Amino acid sequence: MKQMIPERTLRHWLSMSMRRLMRPASIGLAMLLGAGLVQAQGLSWEDGLQRDAPDRYTVVKGDTLWDISGRFLRHPWQWPEVWQVNPQIRNPHLIYPGDVVYLYDCNGRPCLGLERGQGQVRLSPGIRTIPHREAIEPIPLEAIRQFLRDHRVVDDPDNLDELAYVVGADDRRIVSGAGDRLYARGGVTGNGRVGFYRIGERYIDSASGEFLGLELESIGQARPERTEEDIVVLEVISSNQEVRNNDIVLPLESRELTTQFYPRPPERDIEGQILAVPGGVRFIGRLQVVALDRGRRDGLKAGHVLMVEQQGEMVSDPRTSESLRLPGEDAGLVMIFKPYEKMSYGLVMRASRTLSVGDRVYNPQRSLGSALR
Repeated sequence: MKQMIPERTLRHWLSMSMRRLMRPASIGLAMLLGAGLVQAQGLSWEDGLQRDAPDRYTVVKGDTLWDISGRFLRHPWQWPEVWQVNPQIRNPHLIYPGDVVYLYDCNGRPCLGLERGQGQVRLSPGIRTIPHREAIEPIPLEAIRQFLRDHRVVDDPDNLDELAYVVGADDRRIVSGAGDRLYARGGVTGNGRVGFYRIGERYIDSASGEFLGLELESIGQARPERTEEDIVVLEVISSNQEVRNNDIVLPLESRELTTQFYPRPPERDIEGQILAVPGGVRFIGRLQVVALDRGRRDGLKAGHVLMVEQQGEMVSDPRTSESLRLPGEDAGLVMIFKPYEKMSYGLVMRASRTLSVGDRVYNPQRSLGSALR
């Protein structure tokens, strides 16, 4: 008995055969070299790609990895599942202007490949080195740079009273800035730079009432000069706001600035909600930072992507007069960029509707699985 090939599958085979015939031989060779490294894990031509996905796209300055993925995929966070790793490329997550991302068929699944430079694949052992600063960003880093570099979240606010704090300045000033001398009281550990911080948002779990974290907003930095009894003399070396009495003094965190994110869904089922928007904004759109009520203890890591479900409208039952909340609607995507133990900061990568505090977040794999069943 002959096995019938579905018409849609046949159309894709014919289409991809024509695409392969029109490509240079070098691309076919790159496909063979990377054949054992295919990452496709279930995406199909029908369900995984944009309807108008291009065969090829040349990267330009200003692109982000997320934007490029969105040109090909319906769900940009799924790009690792269709990424064809070329063995001649040291780090496939670094893409540069002038590189070409192309689409092709590998074992019946869609895959994305990469050509370096002007449409050429370097097959020699040597690898062209390009300064890291020229690589395109995975996401718009400018939107989150302040949170990566300056903001901190503390898990135990009860210890705040034990931290050093500003008690005065030269010439009896109330506020001070770069170049001024300040005085702080309390233990300032270490001999390196210290930071000035002001208490920001207090994050509380709306359901359980559990304290999740206290935000400390960075004000500036200083260099300790000397200590007399319990008073520390500090020279202000930078400030983005005026330093005031009672601002907290803490040693700077010794951490590298993380700028490479690997978008992917969480490994486990996660469900939470948007806690707040730093700055007090009520309505939320694309490329805004949000605080979520889930963190490292829940399995969240930098790069994890969560679906946002807009809360359904509250209505009154016309017969019983009881209040009812209508079902929610999927309205956006958030990518975690800075997880803490009990809460996290995320960046809104997509917003098809206006988001707000209280909207539900969850693993997008659950939504995708339901849609494909």
